[in-house]
Amino acid sequence: MTALLGYHSAMLLRSQRWLPPVLMYGIFLVVGVQAGQPVLDALGYAAAALLPVTAWLVRICVTQEPAAARAVVAAASGSYRAHLAALLTATLFACGLGVLGTVVVSMVSRPVNADYTVRVPPLSAGTAGLVAAVVCLLLGAAAGALCSRPLVNARGRGIAANAVVALLALVAVGSPARSAVSGLVRGSLTGTVGIPGMQLVLSALVAAGAGALACAVAARRG
Repeated sequence: MTALLGYHSAMLLRSQRWLPPVLMYGIFLVVGVQAGQPVLDALGYAAAALLPVTAWLVRICVTQEPAAARAVVAAASGSYRAHLAALLTATLFACGLGVLGTVVVSMVSRPVNADYTVRVPPLSAGTAGLVAAVVCLLLGAAAGALCSRPLVNARGRGIAANAVVALLALVAVGSPARSAVSGLVRGSLTGTVGIPGMQLVLSALVAAGAGALACAVAARRG
C-alpha cells in the first residue's frame, strides 16, 4: 500500500491538478476569514470550505490515471487496493491542507467569543476546529468516492453529482458536517468550546462505507 500511495501522490503532484482545489480553498479563507475575527467562527468557516475541496481532490485522484496505466496497476496490485490508494491519497492530501488551514486561521483570529466579551482558550478552539475540519473532509471524501469512477463514469454527470452531493453533505439536516460547523458557531456566541466527537465517528463511518463500496465496485469491474 505504501508503494501505491507514493505512486498516486507523485502522479498528483507532478500533474499539478491539485492546484485549482488548493487555490479555491485559499480563496475561501482569504475572502471569508478576517484578521481579528472570533476564532470559533473563523474555524467553522475554514472547516466547511474543506468539504467541497476534498470531494474535488478525490475526483482528481481517481480519474488522473490513463486507462492503460490503471489496468497495469490493477493487475499488479488488485483493483480494490489500487482504488483504495487513490482515495487515501486524496484524503491525506486534504488532511494536510486542513491542518495548515486550521493553524493559519487560529493564528490570525482572536481567541474571543462572537461579541468579544469572553476569552476562548486557543488550544481548545484549535482542537475543536481541527476535529470539525476532519469531519468535513471525511464527508467530502465520501462524496468524491460516490460521485466518481467507477460508480459515476460520465465526466459531466460526475462533476455535477460531486458538487450537489458535497453541498448536501454540508447543509442537509442531520449531516455531521453541518452539526460540527454549527457547533463551532453556536459555541462562539457564548465562548464555549465543544469537540464534535460524535460527528467525527459518524463521518468516519460514512467515509469508510463509501470508500468500501467504491473499491468493491472497482474490483468487480476490474
